[in-house]
Amino acid sequence: MAKNLFKSISTVGGMTLISRILGFMRDMVIARVFGAGAGTDAFFVAFKIPNFLRRLFAEGAFSQAFVPLLSEYKTRREHAKVRDLVAHVSGALGAILMLVTVVGVVAAPLLIALFAPGFIDEESKFDLATDMLRVTFPYLLFVSLTALAGGILNTYGKFAVPAFTPTFLNVCMIAAALWLAPQMDEPITALAWGVFIAGVVQLAFQLPYVWKLGLLPRPRFRRGHEGVSRILKLMLPAIFGSSVAQINLLFDTLIASFLVTGSVSWLYYSDRLVEFPLGVFGVALATVILPSLSEKHAQAAPEQFSRTVDWGLRWVVVLGLPATVGLVLLAGPMLTTLFQYGEFSGQDVVKSSYSLMAYALGLCGFIMVKVLAAGFYARQNTRTPVRIAVICMVINMVLNVLFVFPLAHAGLALATSLAALANATLLYRALRRAEAYHPEPGWAALGWRVTVASVAMAAVLWFGTADLEAWQQWGAAQRAGQLLLWVTVGALAYAVMALLCGVRLRHLRLRT
Repeated sequence: MAKNLFKSISTVGGMTLISRILGFMRDMVIARVFGAGAGTDAFFVAFKIPNFLRRLFAEGAFSQAFVPLLSEYKTRREHAKVRDLVAHVSGALGAILMLVTVVGVVAAPLLIALFAPGFIDEESKFDLATDMLRVTFPYLLFVSLTALAGGILNTYGKFAVPAFTPTFLNVCMIAAALWLAPQMDEPITALAWGVFIAGVVQLAFQLPYVWKLGLLPRPRFRRGHEGVSRILKLMLPAIFGSSVAQINLLFDTLIASFLVTGSVSWLYYSDRLVEFPLGVFGVALATVILPSLSEKHAQAAPEQFSRTVDWGLRWVVVLGLPATVGLVLLAGPMLTTLFQYGEFSGQDVVKSSYSLMAYALGLCGFIMVKVLAAGFYARQNTRTPVRIAVICMVINMVLNVLFVFPLAHAGLALATSLAALANATLLYRALRRAEAYHPEPGWAALGWRVTVASVAMAAVLWFGTADLEAWQQWGAAQRAGQLLLWVTVGALAYAVMALLCGVRLRHLRLRT
């Protein structure tokens, strides 16, 4: 079982790595073609609203309510009952999403005013964001149905296809920026159409694989269906509990809309770099661990449930801490290498690096929340995460107000990171109090070994890398070569020191 879990995480992580690399290519193209100005600020807000709702409903609350219940049906009931559940869930979800999409398109000006009130005084930026939101909002419909298909595939151990699916978003947006934009009166609006097309392509890609499982749904809608009612009951509180990080990011965008032009874009580009390790490892771990924990709960195996949570947290520490160090110390070089071309200036790099370092401080918190929240959702307990989420949202709002004046946009990123760490801490305490998780022996030794190895890595990067001005004077090839060199050297320094301190693979195996 442990081998299968690790293989599944490797599969999801590998596919996600491809998607993230294409995502960086997408952002490099956007930065080069459009820079960081009023147009990109407007697009990022228009994209962030449906993307936020996607993570809130599709990959967040819906998946975390649907997958545990589907795992229960798969474990305890016959295939016909599973098909019936999928059919009624797809019917209910499709009807709700269609209504939400129509409302979102009609109410686009109101949504822009709500999520980016700073745009109201800039009529051209406000109108541009509104027009693009009307194009991007239907993405929510398609990608949520894609999440339904992905949840089915993940429950049946087919992790590769859902993990690869996001690559189509990046490909469509790159094509839109390079091919469609020059043909449009307002070039930036091509990105919005790229998002719309990507939603259709992603859904179409997954459906044949669901059909092979014999679960391609014929949507039905019946009030009072037992499975749908249970999912809705679990979803309502999970909407908050699973997506506090996304809600915090939207608060950042709201306040950043009042700051100098470029602030929204600086936060976006720095968040994208934090999303790389979070996606490649954090999302992969959460994607695989939720069906596994749900199965353990359905089988009434609490000891193995606890060991699986412990196994996930150990990997968070071993990979999350060095990733944090690397993001902080290589913030400027990474942003310069990836984005400082065309319209993206050296000043944009400096400003983005401040928020990247602040976001990086919360990386372990972001990943731990995914693992710990899965421990509650697998047990079909959504009340505890929502209570904790509300507390952390308040913390984030207070910290936003405290930090935005001295630190500007970087203060917003720092507030989000601290709120994520608070969220992880409270979830951990709650899972322990519920006696669902009991730490395995060896945590203290693992903690100091990883810390020493991370300090060694930090020293190598601190003394070895050139200052930012040198990076900005180099050409693209030299930047890329130097970045690859120091990422490799840093990783080797961490790995060697970890081995010297006594870290072994047996410390990270899931004991059965």
